[in-house]
Amino acid sequence: MLRFIALTTAALAAAPAIAQTVDRVEYGPRPYYLIERMEDGPLKDQLQSCQNQQASMSSFSIGHRGAPMQFPEHTVESNRAAALMGAGILECDVTFTEDLELVCRHAQNDLHTTTNILATPLASTCTTPFTPANGDASAAAECRTSEITLDEYRTLTPKMDAADGSATTVEAYLGGTAGWRTDLYSAEPAMLMTHAESIELFRDLGARFTPELKSPSVEMPFNGFTQEDYAQKLVDEYVAAGVPAADVWLQSFNLEDVLYWIEAAPEFGAQAVYLMDEYDIEGYSPMDASTWPNTMEELKAMGVNYIAPPTWMLVTLEGGEMVPSELAIQAKAADLNIITWTIERSGPLVNGGGWYYQSISNAVNSDGVMYELIDVLAQDVGVEGIFSDWPATVTYYANCMGLE
Repeated sequence: MLRFIALTTAALAAAPAIAQTVDRVEYGPRPYYLIERMEDGPLKDQLQSCQNQQASMSSFSIGHRGAPMQFPEHTVESNRAAALMGAGILECDVTFTEDLELVCRHAQNDLHTTTNILATPLASTCTTPFTPANGDASAAAECRTSEITLDEYRTLTPKMDAADGSATTVEAYLGGTAGWRTDLYSAEPAMLMTHAESIELFRDLGARFTPELKSPSVEMPFNGFTQEDYAQKLVDEYVAAGVPAADVWLQSFNLEDVLYWIEAAPEFGAQAVYLMDEYDIEGYSPMDASTWPNTMEELKAMGVNYIAPPTWMLVTLEGGEMVPSELAIQAKAADLNIITWTIERSGPLVNGGGWYYQSISNAVNSDGVMYELIDVLAQDVGVEGIFSDWPATVTYYANCMGLE
């Protein structure tokens, strides 16, 4: 197979200059827009009373892949925007290339929706070539970081994560950005990052770190690279950069990764976060402990100190009011710290809010409900931090409520 090896200027640079300190935090108009749409009451009054406060960075506000509601995810520009909006912790989802270099990507097999790979000679490396829509069959493709080298990866141009399933051409397929997102900040190429470069950038932005070890799309071991090697290499890059373990929250949906860190790198394992996707188990309910594969006490006994369920798993409705779920109640009783995901990923909330609001959909009829949910998560569930695709929303709340 012919491989695309012509490198761009960025690819020729061994260590691109990506550092840029954020010396101010700005909310922009969105928090005020959301507050105006809240129902009248004490929470709205309190949030309105903070409209002239000085904005500051907060570790309660976590940039989910940067600020991907409007910026291409996992890019330098997306994370600078998140830091400017006060995200005190930033995320690099980590996967690996063919030559086993760690890079920031939400999935090993997402290049066809997050970059322009299909419009480049590297399309020949894709596991599933572009197939146009035909009748009832949607357009499809699959392109993996594990099929290209780091130098080849650097030649790609990131874009908003989207694809048009009705497309009959590559150009059309690379579109599909949701109407409530934007391509405004994709007009000029953004900068992809390796994991090591994300460490440099986040530190210079004044933020801390929450990398997620993504499940490989390839069978492991890959080129002699085991799952344990993969998990250890993630830790090693923080050690090499001189980052204290206390500033890092490693994440994985794979409980075995978390247990590996607890055993092999205990300083980092103490803050390792178990991302919970038990909702994929048939019959699972966050309200019924008998459906859980592990109780909260069992997770704690394994050495797990942090869990991260999606927002909807932590709340339910009682008498039309949002309250903590059984999962949230038992997690706090087991002395587990809770982080949750993801605010500002659902678009307009006027019709129930979709997946992230499924447990409280009957109470969701306005964008203003977002701050009601954030308040319940913070005050009643007691979460330590909230991921957001537009961090200013959570930062505003954290600053107003005095959450550092």
